[in-house]
Amino acid sequence: MSDPRDASDTPAPSALSDEELAALDAHWRAVNYLAVGQIYLMANPLLTRPLTPEDIKPRLLGHWGTSPGLNLVHTHLNRIVKDRGLDALCVWGPGHGGPAVLANAWLEGSYSETYPDVPRTAEGMGVLFKQFSFPGGVPSHVAPETPGSIHEGGELGYALTHAYGAAFDHPDLLVTCVIGDGEAETGPLAASWHANKFLDPVHDGAVLPVLHLNGYKIANPTVLARLPEDELDALLRGYGHDPLYVTGDDPAAVHRAMAAAMDTAANRLAAHQRAAREDGATERPRWPMIVLRTPKGWTGPEEVDGLPVENTWRSHQVPLPGVRENPAHLRQLEAWLRSYRPEELFDADGRPTEQVLACVPEGTARLGSTPYANGGLLLRALPLPALEDHAVRVDRPGSALHSPTQVLGGFLEAVMAATAWRRDFRVVGPDETASNRLQDLYRATGKAWQARTLPTDEHLARDGRVMEVLSEHLCQGWLEGYLLTGRHGLFSSYEAFAHIVDSMVNQHIKWLRTARRLPWRRPIASLNYLLTSHVWRQDHNGFSHQDPGFVDHVLNKSPEVVRVYLPPDANTLLSVADHALRSRDYVNVIVAGKQPTFDWLTLQQARAHCARGAGAWEWAGTEDGGREPDVVLGCAGDVPTQEVLAAADLLRHHLPELAVRVVNVVDIARMMPNEEHPHGMTDAEYDALFTRDRPVIFAYHGYPWLIHRLAYRRTGHAHLHVRGYKEEGTTTTPFDMVVRNDLDRYRLVMDVIDRVPGLGVRAVAVRQAMADTRTRHHAWIREHGVDLPEVAEWSWGGRQA
Repeated sequence: MSDPRDASDTPAPSALSDEELAALDAHWRAVNYLAVGQIYLMANPLLTRPLTPEDIKPRLLGHWGTSPGLNLVHTHLNRIVKDRGLDALCVWGPGHGGPAVLANAWLEGSYSETYPDVPRTAEGMGVLFKQFSFPGGVPSHVAPETPGSIHEGGELGYALTHAYGAAFDHPDLLVTCVIGDGEAETGPLAASWHANKFLDPVHDGAVLPVLHLNGYKIANPTVLARLPEDELDALLRGYGHDPLYVTGDDPAAVHRAMAAAMDTAANRLAAHQRAAREDGATERPRWPMIVLRTPKGWTGPEEVDGLPVENTWRSHQVPLPGVRENPAHLRQLEAWLRSYRPEELFDADGRPTEQVLACVPEGTARLGSTPYANGGLLLRALPLPALEDHAVRVDRPGSALHSPTQVLGGFLEAVMAATAWRRDFRVVGPDETASNRLQDLYRATGKAWQARTLPTDEHLARDGRVMEVLSEHLCQGWLEGYLLTGRHGLFSSYEAFAHIVDSMVNQHIKWLRTARRLPWRRPIASLNYLLTSHVWRQDHNGFSHQDPGFVDHVLNKSPEVVRVYLPPDANTLLSVADHALRSRDYVNVIVAGKQPTFDWLTLQQARAHCARGAGAWEWAGTEDGGREPDVVLGCAGDVPTQEVLAAADLLRHHLPELAVRVVNVVDIARMMPNEEHPHGMTDAEYDALFTRDRPVIFAYHGYPWLIHRLAYRRTGHAHLHVRGYKEEGTTTTPFDMVVRNDLDRYRLVMDVIDRVPGLGVRAVAVRQAMADTRTRHHAWIREHGVDLPEVAEWSWGGRQA
């Protein structure tokens, strides 16, 4: 395919007229002024009198160094959006540039429309200044409170993957992503450069990375800024980009160069899309990007107290720190602010002049008003299939086995097929879709892939909506960007390696929690995790693959946002998945096995059980109507459920006089008090289910102390005994994993005997038999390499539902 840059129908970059240059520079000076004012001022916003110490905030917080560069990008994005009639979104990677993005949102009017108490007047400017990093005000980062944002950037590394997630399946959208050179040193950002191998020029939008090299982090130089030019160019071209360079510190020259680079990039993006959409080109495009080199702290103080500041790390945060106490610093601040000539930029009432607003688009074309940054405005309900079409038949509990995730795969295939024309549902995962038994998805779509293909490849498709890349950071970031811009999805992962995105999910949960408190932020589809290939079925991969702690991590977060489900069989997994895909503004964590497991509940029973979140399985216990049980066997998770039912079976056979209640928990937050979590049980509910004073032997999927932590305030907590994973793992048999962690059926029976008052003396022979079976198990697996026949061939033999 010929290079789109050489196509005769590609217009050359436009040269700025003097009038256009003056307007762009006026806009840039105005937002620079507003950014400085937010860091320093709490009064006298238009400098109608000389600054006094009382005009200065008592605590100076914020980051100036990156702001002028971000303001430059915003100014020039405005121009091409307005001139070309583009739908655009910008992801601001340097979260420390909060003053810049807030300044632009206020200047274009979108901030005042969102927050009418901060009008585009001198009074509103004063509010804008004072509220920044001020008690009761707004954060210093590009937070959910900032119109036009989908990315906070307080934690660095995720800007570019968020940008690609936003562009997927939005064919008319231009997503510009400003990457700070400090952020460019992170692992997730390094992986994100490969996202261009997954961007379909036919069905997806365009991503324009802007690598802003201002040279410094908080206290050190940045790696990419110090690379020789040819080495940096080779690196970026090796990533598959076609870089354009803008370098300088003379505003007029930089404006002209930036305008030319933006025009060139926009032309190339359009040419690549046109070649794919109209001419049928299939070669992966070499997408443009911009490398912007401007001084850190550009247009700020060059020196402070005899030390260089502009173009050094000293400009990163607050270049003049002692303004209230130091008269020289106060004079220097006033000179700095007046250097932008605010009297030319704002009228006497504080309103921006016509020249300042000349480059600003109108309405929803403004970057602060784009609906793509408020994805709930674009969100449509998923066309979910009837669960009856996918549920497994259960004639009696424990009579058949199915792989829960394989059953779910058929359900997800139907969702994928139903969204084929609207393209607003994706499944992401690190190279594990088929491994996790979700391969039915490939009947509805392929795996997104734009790189070279070979005859031996399977299921690769340029328009695929299953996304696999061996970077959990990319999977998470893609899905976050996709959800935040109004679509739906699911992240499937091996349970142990979900920890790789611990910090990313933290940030997303915080975003959702804050967004829920903003009435103008419309609800978005929930972030849904399917954690499978879990701890109890990683016996073949061994200790490195055995870690159920992601649930503990998530349950530490905002109760209003997080939900954790442990469905025990295929039908409960279907019910939970259906609920999660319908939900909004949550992070749903679903833990379910992929190996064949017993079917316990019919679809109708599963729906009722999942709606309750926890309940007694009367058919599994031996309660004699009316009186409280002697012991409660609790369980959460598919393998613990099987072990509890096997233990109940043993108790029914060996100790038939014992009254046993079996309680299964699907929604783990039900264990919490209702005052601490919306799904928590009241004390009365908990006591009715688990009793107030009878021993409770609880088999839990993960670390046992989580259950203790959730239930520590309950009346019967002293009688609660939890078994779970306790970091005993290796490559072994499936049953040996539960034996090693004392979660097995024989250990549970021994626990019952030890804890039911008076039972120990009467059941000593039964206890000894259980211990002997565990001993025999150890010898058996070392000789035969497989589990005991009575374990491997076990099926439910107790009462039926």
